[in-house]
Amino acid sequence: MIFLQLFIIFFEIGLFGFGGGYGMLSLIQGEVVTKHAWLTAAEFTDIVAVSQVTPGPIGINSATYVGYAAVTHAGYSASWGMLGSCLATVAVVLPSFLLMLLVVKFFQKYRDNAIVESMFASLRPTVVGLIAAAAILLMTRENFSTLSESPWQFYISLFLFISTFIGTQYFKINPIRMILLCGLAGLLLYY
Repeated sequence: MIFLQLFIIFFEIGLFGFGGGYGMLSLIQGEVVTKHAWLTAAEFTDIVAVSQVTPGPIGINSATYVGYAAVTHAGYSASWGMLGSCLATVAVVLPSFLLMLLVVKFFQKYRDNAIVESMFASLRPTVVGLIAAAAILLMTRENFSTLSESPWQFYISLFLFISTFIGTQYFKINPIRMILLCGLAGLLLYY
């Protein structure tokens, strides 16, 4: 049953996850953490972190890791976990693949149409909203702690968050370099 659920959920996420991988993160978290409780918020955060540093799109990487984790958490073996991983990955990619086949076929014919141009223009704010939702959903107690629980961890997390934003936005530091620097800073400051 979990295999069919994984396929349907990730197919829907792939179909409605405008904005790429970051836009999909809030949808994935809503399904696998909140609705089905296949993963905890901390496990999902770990999966997002690993997905960011591994090659490939974050949404597809997240689907791959979530598929494996959800199936193994349900009590199946690692072999079945790999099947869950493959199912989730194929399901999240399939809608985009099918839609791109249709778009390529019709885009050349209708690309100068005013209705088509306005549809694409209306998707831009939606994409920004989905990416912002993903960022807000990752600002959890597991990631930042709280002032009452661990002030040191809270301030370090806040400092790293602000530093990363400023570094990438204003100083145009490569995001990969920022991930490595923040990982090193977190390692040195936490321990």
